[in-house]
Amino acid sequence: MSDPEMEKMFDMPFDGTRMIYGGFTPVYERGAHSGADYYQGFLLAVPEKNRQVYAEMADEGWQMFEKLGALGMIENWGDYVPHGKLTDFYRATKAEDGEMPLFSWIAWPDRATCDAAAKQMEADMADFDMSRMPFDGMRMMWAGFEPLFDSADMARAA
Repeated sequence: MSDPEMEKMFDMPFDGTRMIYGGFTPVYERGAHSGADYYQGFLLAVPEKNRQVYAEMADEGWQMFEKLGALGMIENWGDYVPHGKLTDFYRATKAEDGEMPLFSWIAWPDRATCDAAAKQMEADMADFDMSRMPFDGMRMMWAGFEPLFDSADMARAA
């Protein structure tokens, strides 16, 4: 922040002291993300010993999501996830010793398709044994997002 070039920047439209960031490596990726008008993002902590089991579970999930209209999916394992002073991915997921934050998203053509898929999945998984999950699902967060900026749109317009 002491760099003179920083003074030339505009005022940030958010409180940067609470920004959470990190580096993630894809452990599972299928489909495409172009053409998506809605994303469903997930954040959770997975025991490091369950990395491969998680990737296998992601494949099962993708097979279901694709049939319900998803365009693409990516699961990303934290490989550079710093501990912040105010907040960070570890605190957000209540990660325990030996767990790594994982950030993922599913690309959907629109929110209506995502919402319909969620209802169908909820019905299909009514009898699902949650103890099969390679992570604590009670600490998983998810939300839906509409894109504000897509660099691919800029490239297509050029």
